[in-house]
Amino acid sequence: MESLADNEKSNARTAAAGAAVGAGALAATGSPSSRQTGPPPDCPPDSEQLGQATWTFLHTTAAYYPESPSVAQKSSMLALLSSIPVLYPCTWCAKDFGREIEKYPPQVSNRAALSRWLCERHNHVNEKLGKPKFDCDKTDERWKDGPSDGRCD
Repeated sequence: MESLADNEKSNARTAAAGAAVGAGALAATGSPSSRQTGPPPDCPPDSEQLGQATWTFLHTTAAYYPESPSVAQKSSMLALLSSIPVLYPCTWCAKDFGREIEKYPPQVSNRAALSRWLCERHNHVNEKLGKPKFDCDKTDERWKDGPSDGRCD
């Protein structure tokens, strides 16, 4: 069984080539309609699953970040973001994010600025992976309020 470190090396090469990571695998039934991406549910997450979960956490945290954060809240957010290049289990991803926050320091002055900053960082990663960019004007709809048609209520 591949470790996350082995898997991330493979995924880094794939990402560098501009391809999406994580090819789909046939489920036990072998039918095309039962394809799943990544490892089976009882296995550790691969780099793609880890990345999706991390972006979900970060975007949702930003969506609920205060409009007028306290000094302690700003400091905590900076500490959270600064910990990713140090602690994140995907080494290649961690280093890449570290370069991003050096080049584009996190904007933690308010909720809108943080949401926009994260969206731009995520779009930069999506561009590297050959994935479509997300409309950063729709961060609240995606990560906080849901679509206006109410289907998420």
